Amino acid sequence: MEKKEKRKNILYLGNKLAQKNRNLTHLETLSKDLEKEAYQVKTFSNQINPVLRLLQMLWANLSLRNWYEVLLIDTYSTSAFWYAYLNARLARLFNKKYICILHGGNLPKRLNNSPKLCKKLFGKAYLNIAPSHYLLEAFQEAGYTNLKYIPNTIEIGKYPFQLRKKATPKLLYVRSFAHIYNPILALKVLQNLRDDFPDIQLSMVGPFKDESINQCKAFAEIHDLPVSFTGGMPKEKWLNYAKDFDIFINTTNVDNTPVSVIEAMALGLPVVTTNVGGIPYLLDEDEAMLVPPDNVDAMSEAIKTLIQSPSLVEKLSLQGRQKVEAFDWQTVKQKWIEIL
Repeated sequence: MEKKEKRKNILYLGNKLAQKNRNLTHLETLSKDLEKEAYQVKTFSNQINPVLRLLQMLWANLSLRNWYEVLLIDTYSTSAFWYAYLNARLARLFNKKYICILHGGNLPKRLNNSPKLCKKLFGKAYLNIAPSHYLLEAFQEAGYTNLKYIPNTIEIGKYPFQLRKKATPKLLYVRSFAHIYNPILALKVLQNLRDDFPDIQLSMVGPFKDESINQCKAFAEIHDLPVSFTGGMPKEKWLNYAKDFDIFINTTNVDNTPVSVIEAMALGLPVVTTNVGGIPYLLDEDEAMLVPPDNVDAMSEAIKTLIQSPSLVEKLSLQGRQKVEAFDWQTVKQKWIEIL
């Protein structure tokens, strides 16, 4: 086997929490993909406590300054924005190039609310990587030119495609339990559809990030709903688990390019999703059913339409898979190699 060429040393800062009963993060997938291409990659941080996470990132940035050649920073819009901001400042002190990888549907709001801070962070970056056209356009409108679009990637071969030719009322939710993802909407939809479909089922897969899980469990108990809360699952496990379901629902109020939706489409699951943030930039009506946010009736009607329309189920199952094949690492990796 031909030995791969040695490439740059990369320090990658972001959330590294899959071993802490959290979902696999962008850092954890992209770093492994880059290592396959002969890059040397060191990643931080796996600390759950936000202060300890920041301190570990700053320590890595300082202690590895003579080792790394490029700094990658997963960049979010709320409190984690400061991880990126402070580490970027430190990198500039060492004359190191840094690349911000943009995440979070609320980054456009951050651009508007903190223009000076954003100019220091994003304006002085070597590049800002936008995984969606939604964020790309938002940054362009704010005047940034050091931008490149690179979508989130998956290894398509790890996602066994199962063509759905009809849909039974077996619903799957895969997302962290957090208020911004509005998980309670899934339960309200379940309640709304139960009279029409007495055999309806819902499984909610994802780690518990805030007290929204308590709200969901209380609502389910009060209304005696047919729902299971599995907690977080390793990716391989939920990909296998998904084969027993026919409709994937995404209830979020804020979003960018949700990897769980991309993965569901790769598996052949028809998707019903809110049309917030970057989602309408990612999907159209031939690939998923888009509904307004926090609208029980609209999401219920979309699910009902799918169950009653086998031809639509098959269309979305096929079109969804075809859409996400363009996100395969083997297709996307050249864009990363070119900038690194």
